Amino acid sequence: MISTFEELPDIDAANVVRCARVLLRRPLLRPGGLDGDLLPMIYRQRVVLQEVFSSLLGYRLVVERRFARLYKTGPGADATRGEASLSPRGYAYLALTLAALTGIGRQVLLSRLVSDVRAAAVEADVQVVDDPADRRALTAALRQLVALGVINETEGSVTAESTAEALITIDTDLLGQLIAGPLAEADSPEQLVELAAAAGPRNLEHAVRRRLVEDPVVLYDDLPTEQAAWLREHVTNESRLLERFFGLVGECRAEGVVVCDPEDYLTDLVFPGPGTVARIALLALPELLGRAEPDGSGKHPVTWQDFTDVCQELVDSYPAAWSRQATEDHQDLVHLVVALLRRLGLLQDHDGRWLLSPAAHRWLPQPDATPAPGREPEPAPEPPGWSLFDEMTVFDEMQEDGPR
Repeated sequence: MISTFEELPDIDAANVVRCARVLLRRPLLRPGGLDGDLLPMIYRQRVVLQEVFSSLLGYRLVVERRFARLYKTGPGADATRGEASLSPRGYAYLALTLAALTGIGRQVLLSRLVSDVRAAAVEADVQVVDDPADRRALTAALRQLVALGVINETEGSVTAESTAEALITIDTDLLGQLIAGPLAEADSPEQLVELAAAAGPRNLEHAVRRRLVEDPVVLYDDLPTEQAAWLREHVTNESRLLERFFGLVGECRAEGVVVCDPEDYLTDLVFPGPGTVARIALLALPELLGRAEPDGSGKHPVTWQDFTDVCQELVDSYPAAWSRQATEDHQDLVHLVVALLRRLGLLQDHDGRWLLSPAAHRWLPQPDATPAPGREPEPAPEPPGWSLFDEMTVFDEMQEDGPR
């Protein structure tokens, strides 16, 4: 399928997979940054990596000796993704700062940059209020650019103190690589996001494969009809591609595909996890799933009252198990549990109601297989069909006659 990859020795092929995984997690890679030590290897394998990303995902990869930039699709309408340190105001300031930096040269005083950013905000009809909240939003945007290596603090540092001064050095090469969408072709912010997220030349397979690589759970019911039909037909082959080129394991079920990373490197949010909110969310799932029958796609409708009741029952039943700070405000706790499940993709909004994904069944408690003394375990009932919560056994054998 990808001739340059197939011709590589095994060691080089393994290195390409390693580099591809790093680029998926860190689309802008530079010396001194996280995983920046892999840049020399990425530069050596750049031709193969560019073909892998272009052929399989329709992604453009730019590799220079000083940086590597993978142009992935943006999150679009997915509100659960983004940089946690940036508020909507912070994102606005990030865009305004990029605009100000394009014509400012290689070095600038922090006070001059802040002045130019606020002038750009006025020009864009963005209201500027010089208060602590506004300064924190601007500082968060500047700190994000520092983290990306686009601006460097040559003297002093970027802080929210209005009296602080610093000398800023701009990496103009990295600056020119940040924007993923074609600015010259977009007439509005919405169109820019749409163009940046557009699928590659092989529209159908690229769109589906991007979902598989970027989302841990892809349900057929959540895909457009044509994409769902294509994935059903090619699901076994796609699982093999994910493992061969990106080290990901695809588990195929009746409702869709679960994609796991055995090394957890590409896992941005680990679940189950530590902490009161994560543990209550985990323990709440069995009760929430039992509150209503699933719909035709295997999703369970739930309400805010369901969450309130279940969380309260858990807090009351095991009062010593939870952080007092986390359970002081019950409504705040419920908000945090709901937000976590939404970030995990287990809770979705659909036509004004909430639906729990069938993938939530993966975390149902399993009974101890060891029978009590003098008792034999009862035989388990036959499952009604393949589901996201079935064990993987002979799925590949069932698909042997499918397309390759």
